[in-house]
Amino acid sequence: MGRHFDLAVIGSGPAGYVCAIRASQLGLKAVCIEEDAGLGGTCLNVGCIPSKTLLYSTHLFEQLAHEGGRLGIKASGLECDFAQMMQRKEQVVAGLTGGIKGLFRKNKIERIHGRASFKDDHTLVITPSGEKGEREEVTAQSIVIATGSEPIPLPFLPFDEKRIISSTGALALTSVPKKMIVVGAGVIGLELGSVYRRLGAEVTFIEFLPRICPTLDSEVAAAFEKILQKQGLRFHLATKVIAGHLEGEEVVLKVEGAEGQAKGQASHTADVVLIAIGRRPYTVGLNLEAAGISTEQGGILGIDGSFRTSKPHIYAIGDCAPGAMLAHKASEEGVCVAEIIAGQSPHINYMAIPNVVYTSPEVAAVGMTEEAAAAAGISVKTGAFPFRAVSRAHCTGELDGFVKIIADAKSDRLIGLHIICEHASEMIVEGVVAIEQQLTCKQVAAMSHPHPTYTEAIKEAALAVHKAQLHM
Repeated sequence: MGRHFDLAVIGSGPAGYVCAIRASQLGLKAVCIEEDAGLGGTCLNVGCIPSKTLLYSTHLFEQLAHEGGRLGIKASGLECDFAQMMQRKEQVVAGLTGGIKGLFRKNKIERIHGRASFKDDHTLVITPSGEKGEREEVTAQSIVIATGSEPIPLPFLPFDEKRIISSTGALALTSVPKKMIVVGAGVIGLELGSVYRRLGAEVTFIEFLPRICPTLDSEVAAAFEKILQKQGLRFHLATKVIAGHLEGEEVVLKVEGAEGQAKGQASHTADVVLIAIGRRPYTVGLNLEAAGISTEQGGILGIDGSFRTSKPHIYAIGDCAPGAMLAHKASEEGVCVAEIIAGQSPHINYMAIPNVVYTSPEVAAVGMTEEAAAAAGISVKTGAFPFRAVSRAHCTGELDGFVKIIADAKSDRLIGLHIICEHASEMIVEGVVAIEQQLTCKQVAAMSHPHPTYTEAIKEAALAVHKAQLHM
């Protein structure tokens, strides 16, 4: 008989490690099982953190190279040391994974390095990762599956992470390609495509849908696409990749018009092809059948409103459960499920979970789009305000973009905030607070916003809902 815990968490990503910490704070004896060497899951190791580190480095490089002269900063002979840029990315990741180890020690959470599989619905068999160690069994009163997700390949073009790469491979290239094709114009593709475009690659997107970022408000997505095109990114929308192969040092893709579009075929070549068509739950090797759990379409683990699977003491959170695949959403679920297991009654307002595209400019959104409100039968009023009319934007030269607010026409409550701005990721929290606190647009407009700041555009957009904007 193996060791027994109150809670066993499978996976140490933003869902799993946060769940284990919160459970320990609530007095539960917790163990976290992770098959990879580093803690933090995809987000920390091959996702959010390394990609944002590269986005910052390349944005700074591009600013100095192309905007420095206008700002009075002469940077002659400016060069990109790609190897150093990638090394710094690794240093950032290593520092943060070490930080999670410290949090585990502080909260007395045991970490087991190995792959977990169910023996029965209370017992996990753990096969050690690497050459050392022996298989062991642990039992737990409650088990949380937080195993995350993995990139989806094209069926006829598997990843080799050299020429045909996933987001993981895109974060580990040893040189900047001359030509890159990105299949998929969603968040991941746009962010990583932006990184390599700034470093000199010719970047072309092939997207099956007729628009980029389908979860964004359509007005915001259209404006965003125009901004990216001005930066040199190329888009082939409503286009389907139907075949691909390696030919010497190049990848050749054959494409045609997507369903409902012209069916003419064409070929595109690139040094590297990044496949960014989405992610799928990662449940490989869990032996879910032994626990009496099955997956739903797409490999998602079905859960009830309290994250319980078909076995009430086994929970699923994060990317392997339904909903948006967002690190902060996963962490909120980690806290929530730990509190449920401890006998509390927490709640997550999914409408108030924000989403961000970390390009330049950034795009951030929280709440409903106009399309979603219409589908829900909600009558709305909207207000928008451009950054070209914001003083702070003129100070920095960051004039692209706007703020758009969606309000319930009957109650005046703010139900959606959408921002295109260099600092949208930091500004969107005001919308989160407004939705959580059910604030009206008149209340948001009445708040004092410091001058000069980008947030003044939020105040003006709230005023614009009632056609009372002051600076336009």
